Amino acid sequence: MTIVVVENLSKVYPVAIKQPGLKGTLTHFFRRQYREVKAVQDVSFTIDTGEMVGFLGPNGAGKTTTLKMLTGLIHPSRGQVRVAGYVPFRRQSQFLQKTSLVMGQKQQLLWDLPALDSLKINAAVYNIPDKIFQQRLGELSEMLSLGAKLTQPVRKLSLGERMKAELLAALLHHPKVLFLDEPTLGLDVNAQAAVREFLREYNERYQATILLTSHYMADITALCKRVLLIHQGQLMYDGSLDELLERFAPCREVKVELAHPVPEIELTKFAEIEGIEGQEVRFLVPREKLTTTIADILAQLEVLDLSVSEPPVEDVIARLFSTGVVGVN
Repeated sequence: MTIVVVENLSKVYPVAIKQPGLKGTLTHFFRRQYREVKAVQDVSFTIDTGEMVGFLGPNGAGKTTTLKMLTGLIHPSRGQVRVAGYVPFRRQSQFLQKTSLVMGQKQQLLWDLPALDSLKINAAVYNIPDKIFQQRLGELSEMLSLGAKLTQPVRKLSLGERMKAELLAALLHHPKVLFLDEPTLGLDVNAQAAVREFLREYNERYQATILLTSHYMADITALCKRVLLIHQGQLMYDGSLDELLERFAPCREVKVELAHPVPEIELTKFAEIEGIEGQEVRFLVPREKLTTTIADILAQLEVLDLSVSEPPVEDVIARLFSTGVVGVN
C-alpha cells in the first residue's frame, strides 16, 4: 500500500540581488530585484508502507527542502504531495499524529531539563494517556538502551545519547511515517551502529515507513534496499541500491599479491591497472570478464593472494553527482 505520493514537486525561492557599494545599497532598498533559485524541480516518487528508503544528494541538492515539503513545514511552489492520505502543508492534527521529523542538526529536547520532562510534554501535546505513555516509554527506552539517562539533564548526555533521546521523543506517538535528516550526524562509529540497529528493529516491529537522508553511506547500505538520488533539485535515480551499483559501476576491483615483482607492461594485458604498490597490483575488471580474467591471472602469474571487491558505494555516488547523469528508473 502506497503511503507517500509525490508528483511533480517543485520549490522555487526568490533571492534578492544586491550590487556592492552605496549605489547598490540604495538600488536594493528602493528598487529591489530578485532571481529565482530552483531548490527542487519536478520530483516524483512513491513510497510503500513499511519501506525504508535512502534519500541521497550532495549539499544543496534539495534533500532537506523536499523533506520540509513532505512534513508540511514549507509550501511547494508546484506539484502534489500526499503523506498517509493527507496534504502536509495543511498541518491537520491527524497528519501530525501519523508523521514525525528528526533532524540531526536540530533538537527538540529542552537543554537544561531531563529528557524525561520533555517526553512528558510531548505526551501531553499528542494526548497520549499516561498508561500508554509509560508503556511506550519503557519499550522504546529499552530498545535504545537509555534507561536512567532519561533523568539526566539533556546537556549532560553524550551526543549519541542525545540523538537516541531525540528519536524516542519523535517516536513516542508511534508515527506511521518517519522522516530522518542526518540522524547520525557527528556520532562516533559505535553510536552510529546503535542508531542504525534501533531503526532496523523499529521498522521490523512496527512496519513504520522511513525516508532517510545521510552523508554516511554505511547508514544507507545497512538500512535501505532502495535509494533516491537527487542532484541540483532533480531526481537522478529511483531504484534498488544493488541495481545502482550494477548500472553505474561496471567494473570490480581485483587485488593481487604477487610472489615477486612483474613489469607493468606485462600486467596490462590482463586488465586496466588501477594501481601498483610493490608486489600488490589492483586491476579494474569489467563484470562480464571477471571469471576469465581471474583464470588468466592465476594461470600466468605466481599469486600469493587474490581478492575481488565492489567499488566503494561512496565513489559510485560521487561519480554520478560529478557527471550529473540523469536517468530515473
